[in-house]
Amino acid sequence: MHEEEGMEADRWGQRSLRGARVPTVVLTLAAEMGVAPVLAWHNELGGMTFALGTDRYVKWNPLTTGVDLARERDRLRWLEGRHPAPRVLAWGEDAEAQWLVTAALDGDVAVGMPWRERRAEAIAAIAAGLRALHAVSIADFPAGLTASSWVGRRPANLGDAPPIEDLVLVHGDACAPNTLITADGAWTGNVDFGDLAVGDRWADLAVASLSLDWNFGEGHQDELFEAYGIQRDEERIRYYRALWEQES
Repeated sequence: MHEEEGMEADRWGQRSLRGARVPTVVLTLAAEMGVAPVLAWHNELGGMTFALGTDRYVKWNPLTTGVDLARERDRLRWLEGRHPAPRVLAWGEDAEAQWLVTAALDGDVAVGMPWRERRAEAIAAIAAGLRALHAVSIADFPAGLTASSWVGRRPANLGDAPPIEDLVLVHGDACAPNTLITADGAWTGNVDFGDLAVGDRWADLAVASLSLDWNFGEGHQDELFEAYGIQRDEERIRYYRALWEQES
């Protein structure tokens, strides 16, 4: 089996892997392209993402995780041409797993080095990506996709949700590593759209600002709100963080 190293552990479940088993379907896809699969990400449930050369990625997820990659496939297909996001090239499943092949985007994740030392630029890019996504028209967004996302749920134990001032397209997992940024600090796109939905922009802002604590250290949340151009809303922050923790 071909072996690659993964990434060091962080709050989002990424971890260093030595001797990782590369799934057969990933090896087959890589062989068809004449490249070696390079492990880019791994989560604690067993899901893995591999780079296939420089222009595409394959996300592989075992069925035992309960995560359905078809959710992300459908959302990415709707999003194509509307927002910078991975373009779906192929999708498949067997008795063991599902896999999703997407085109690569320019840029790298807006966390780690050098962005811990260039925090202001990274946060500005995160805010730029969210503003752009929240400006996408939701006129023909499929209602069923919102219903299947945590963003659209309203569990009784959390009480009444704060009124939504205006509905927008919500990423659903707006943590800092899901923003892509170039070396000169420009936002280029976003990834991981399995919970894309229509809802309150604070569903994204609450999660994105919380992720700054894990990726840049505490004390920088208000920098995100300032860069986005919005006043901090404690009620909505509390509600959507509680909903995300419970339902996502």
